[in-house]
Amino acid sequence: MVVARRRFEGRVPLSALARLQGLVADAEGECSYALEFGRDEILRVAYVELTIDAALPLVCQRSMQRFLLPVHLVQRLGLVRDEDEEQALPPDYEALLVPEDGNLRPLDLVEDELVMAVPVVPVAPGSEAVERDFSATSEELGKANPFAALAALKKQ
Repeated sequence: MVVARRRFEGRVPLSALARLQGLVADAEGECSYALEFGRDEILRVAYVELTIDAALPLVCQRSMQRFLLPVHLVQRLGLVRDEDEEQALPPDYEALLVPEDGNLRPLDLVEDELVMAVPVVPVAPGSEAVERDFSATSEELGKANPFAALAALKKQ
């Protein structure tokens, strides 16, 4: 595929990406992707360039409302046969370890990138942080300060 400079394009429903299911609010929607294989002419590095466009349905952790996170990724992965080759990759390449049989599953690459695009704490763009004034109640103010006894001992 690298020598022939093959290109694959397609669309996949989010429901077909099993590892993504636990990270999104629901499986509605789809992802469009393109994979382009080639070899860097200067550095002679075999690569696959991924282009992914999707809108991931997530739950905002501020408002607890569903929102769509737009995802547009362009990622160049350097194809390596063993981990020693990874050090020879240019800094703008991510390493992709090619299986011994040489077969890559395009949807696995797409799913990997989408899983990594999901934020640890999803927050809808434009949502406001919840801020409240949590002042002490009169009951709390009336209770004795637990450090008052220590202060009295210190004065002795």
